[in-house]
Parts: sequence; structure tokens; C-alpha cells
Amino acid sequence: MNDLNNKDQVDDQIEKQNIQRQSIKRKVKRKKIIVYTMVYLFLALLVIVAVIPFWIVIINSTRDGMAIQTKGITLMPGTSLFENYKILVDNVDITRGFWNSLKIAVLVTVLSGYFSALTAYGFHMYNFKGKNFLFGIILVFMMVPSQLAFLGYVKWMTQLGLMDTHAALIIPSIASIGTVFFLRAYISAALSKEVIESARMDGAGELYIFHRIALPLMAPGVATMSIFTFIGSWNNYLSARVILSSKQNETLPMVISSLKALKIWYQNQGAIYLGFAISIVPIVIVFIFASKYLIENISAGAVKG
Repeated sequence: MNDLNNKDQVDDQIEKQNIQRQSIKRKVKRKKIIVYTMVYLFLALLVIVAVIPFWIVIINSTRDGMAIQTKGITLMPGTSLFENYKILVDNVDITRGFWNSLKIAVLVTVLSGYFSALTAYGFHMYNFKGKNFLFGIILVFMMVPSQLAFLGYVKWMTQLGLMDTHAALIIPSIASIGTVFFLRAYISAALSKEVIESARMDGAGELYIFHRIALPLMAPGVATMSIFTFIGSWNNYLSARVILSSKQNETLPMVISSLKALKIWYQNQGAIYLGFAISIVPIVIVFIFASKYLIENISAGAVKG
């Protein structure tokens, strides 16, 4: 009889413990739901704040200038898209500006990514006299505002006879201090020197090792910096305005700026917004593709690790 009572008590205790565990699990689950809901609501708010300016640009590109001037902001599209496009192409050469900007931005991104990766690989893999001193110079120049060196840059381009050429905007991209600094830190974590030594023992040449081993491992870092490099080059206005003087060499920001400089610019606000919308498209495309490539490489690296 006592054994039966003890068994019943044990069963009751086990049942109470199970109930308590279930109660704790429900409380934890409710807390997680509340936390996740708050996080998602906050992220949704950030998305809205980030998207609204782009949406307003797209909407205003479909409205006429007087409506933008008198009615202010609206989230509904207008009916003046073709009229704005006609104003745009009649006053400026938007196509030539687009292709000029695309050519410069692509070459700057490719050159900056490749030579910065090569430089970072050299700093990481080789020990040579003055290595730390040279890298210290890189750190110092990172702290110097680019505007301070701009006058010297213009004088240098003048002496080389490269004023009013796209080469004057492309050549300096070969030496990207910020990209070198970032990729050197990245390659230190992504690339093991033992792998390189093994490849050398197998008879692989230095350029072969860089292109077939180091560069693929550095691809996520290069892709990350390429996004910012492309955006910076695409939106570059100051350097282009100073270097370029002929109409046929103007970049897209210069073309849009010249439209805004017209005396009747307030009537052409819709066309100006349309120019802004066109200039946003390549940036969005590059960001989407580069981000996808970056995520795929990081995921592959995580699986391999």
C-alpha cells in the first residue's frame, strides 16, 4: 500500500514538473515571439525609411514640374513620364552621359579591385625591407582628406596632358588606399600561408597562385569593396566637373546638373527627377548582383570551414 502511495506521489511530482516545463516553454516562446515581432517591426520601419526617398524620386519622375512645385509630395504616380523624358533628351544628352559614367565606373571598379587585391596579397605574403613603413604610409594617407590632395592631383593630370579625358578619372583608381587596407585585413583571416607554401612546393608560380588560389578566396572582400567603389565612381561629380570640360565627355551627374542649371529648372523638376531615377538603376543592379555573390561566397566558405 505504501509502495502504491509513493508511486502515486512520484507520478504527481513528474506531472507537476512536466506542467512547469511546458509553462516555462510557453513563456519563453511568448517572449521570443514578442522580441522577434519588435525586431521585425523595427527592421520594417528602417526599410520604409530607406525606400521612401527612392520611391518619391520615381514618383516625381512621372509628374510635371508645376505639380511638384504646388502639390508637394505624393505617393501616387503622375502621367507626365513621357513629357519629362522628352524634356530630358531635348535639353541634354542623357544617353552619352550614362555610357560615359558606366564606362568610368566599371573600369574604376575592376582596376581598383584587382590591383588592391594584388597589393594586399603582397603585404600579407611577402616580408621585405620597409614593409611596415610602407603600410604605415598607407594608414597616414587614409587619414588625409581627399580634398587636400585634389589640387595636386589636378596639377599632375595637367602635366600629363590628361585633362578633359576619362583616363584622368580612371588612372588614380589603381591606388585605392581604403580598399588595400580592408583587403589586407580580410586576406589575413581568409588565406593561410601554409596553403600558399604548399602550392609553391608543387611548382606553382606566384601569379598563378594569386589568380587561382588567393583571388577566389578574396572574392567576397573584393565584391564588398567593389560595391562602394562603383557607387563612389558613379556618383563622382566634383572630380569630373573639374577634369572634364567638353560636352562629349560629361558624366551622368554632370548632365543632370546642367539640366538643373537651366533658367526654367523649376518647370523641369520632373525631368530632373527622371534623370535621378535613371542614375539609380545601375547602382541598384550592381548592389543586387554583388550582394548575392557576396552571400554565396560567405555561405560556401562557412560550409567548407
